[in-house]
Amino acid sequence: MTAYFQLLRRDLTGSLPAPQWPVGTQLDHYRDDLAPAIHAVLRLAQDQGGGRVPNLQTWQRQFITDAEFDPTLCLVASNAEGILGVAQCWTSAFIKNLCVHPCAQGQGLGRALLLHSFQVFKQRGEPYVDLKVIESNLRARQLYESAGMRFVLRDAAPKD
Repeated sequence: MTAYFQLLRRDLTGSLPAPQWPVGTQLDHYRDDLAPAIHAVLRLAQDQGGGRVPNLQTWQRQFITDAEFDPTLCLVASNAEGILGVAQCWTSAFIKNLCVHPCAQGQGLGRALLLHSFQVFKQRGEPYVDLKVIESNLRARQLYESAGMRFVLRDAAPKD
């Protein structure tokens, strides 16, 4: 059975809503010492959303050597318990991954990370930001659409 993804886009030229962070949330960005915890959240979220994340060493090597890598575009939300969410973004105004630890889901953290990503790209002068979502991931699609992202195209997901 072929899986499909949808490309969604958010226009950044107008005003953007401010993120509402859950109490106690701190925002940081990618650092090598955070890589294992970031990777763990990505792996947990992949199990729910149908994405694919390789082992830690492969992921970290691919991530930091990618031509679109900028550590300040890997947004990391945490609290006293640890890392709860990650928005892994590329310099091409593309949100590669948006993941929230299962223990923090339903508290507005995913929306806050998404809205903060929009603001970061707007500050960088980007007119829009894109992401891809597996079509069957209805929960993610609802979040993205409720934050003003609009459907651009549907395509078959690449096979492994």
